[in-house]
Amino acid sequence: MTTYVWDYLPEYEKEKDDLLDAVGKVFASGRLVLGESVKGFEEEFAAHHGGGWCTGVDNGTNALKLALEAMGVGAGDEVITVSNTAAPTVVAIVSTGATPVFVDVGEEDFLIDTDQVEAAVTERTKVLLPVHLYGQCADMEPLRRIADRHGLKILEDCAQAHGARHHGRLAGTMGDAAAYSFYPTKVLGAYGDGGAVLTSDQETDLALRQLRYYGMGEAYYVLRTPGHNSRLDEVQAEILRRKLGRLDTYVAGRNAVARRYEEQLGDLTGPGRLQLPATGPGNTHVYYVYTVRHPRRDAIIEALKAYDIQLNISYPWPVHTMSGFAHLGYTAGSLPVTEKLAREIFSLPMYPSLPTGLQDKVISALREVLVEQEGE
Repeated sequence: MTTYVWDYLPEYEKEKDDLLDAVGKVFASGRLVLGESVKGFEEEFAAHHGGGWCTGVDNGTNALKLALEAMGVGAGDEVITVSNTAAPTVVAIVSTGATPVFVDVGEEDFLIDTDQVEAAVTERTKVLLPVHLYGQCADMEPLRRIADRHGLKILEDCAQAHGARHHGRLAGTMGDAAAYSFYPTKVLGAYGDGGAVLTSDQETDLALRQLRYYGMGEAYYVLRTPGHNSRLDEVQAEILRRKLGRLDTYVAGRNAVARRYEEQLGDLTGPGRLQLPATGPGNTHVYYVYTVRHPRRDAIIEALKAYDIQLNISYPWPVHTMSGFAHLGYTAGSLPVTEKLAREIFSLPMYPSLPTGLQDKVISALREVLVEQEGE
């Protein structure tokens, strides 16, 4: 039996009755688009984060794009972010006509290096877009100070950080708006695509509601362009409502898996050896993925295939090195920490319903491979 980094079937078996009930409720409601399930999820998701407004959209990429547009970002503007992220972060920026400007990340936590941000600010900068990566938050206090000094907005990319906290504050509550993905692998995952934008500004929320629905304020009348067809699906919204109540349980399950990895692999760590995830100051980690480092990453992943274990790299190609973004003008060596990480990081299986036996299999195999690789 092949072991993968993620599998939804154990969770589905546990929650099947509730999930199928959610689908049945929507189908019997008589309203399949922008009905009570979307409205209910938006209200409950906002309440979970302490208030404000939530707009459900069709996926996390469009959550970022529409949030940027609602903030007035467009052609000629710049958005400061990182290259050590999933490509959709940058795809969303480019799709507005704006230019992404990259800064490097920290060597230990892999998050945006806030010491480099202010030097990247120009008269064209409009938004800072920190990515809360792998399950923990970027350091938001210095970013807020920079934003306030320069009159900038902050958009948090929370696709990988549902439930994570920074000095007690939930991811998504520290900027001017926050974008979420509910792709099935996420800490709070749907059974298909989904996304949302959270904001404490009602005007931004109003703009988002228009942007997701062709730019319309009411049926058939367009108030703003460009508009989009980017609505959260009723079925996914109802599933997310059910799962939102279990978010703390999912986070606890992920932390339990992370503790076992740390307990069982900690003696194999050190300089030039395996490095386990580091949690930043003031952070509570939700372990969307369990990302480790080793200078012989590729050989380790290849050796683990003999044990029928397929691991993942998040991410093997820094965004600034991809041919699709060559027009941005970055060259090899532009972001040295990001580029080094891309050669060394890989992720171990991580999901709250990961069976203990599969985790033991991964730990045992990885220990054997590490001893063999480091003995050569």
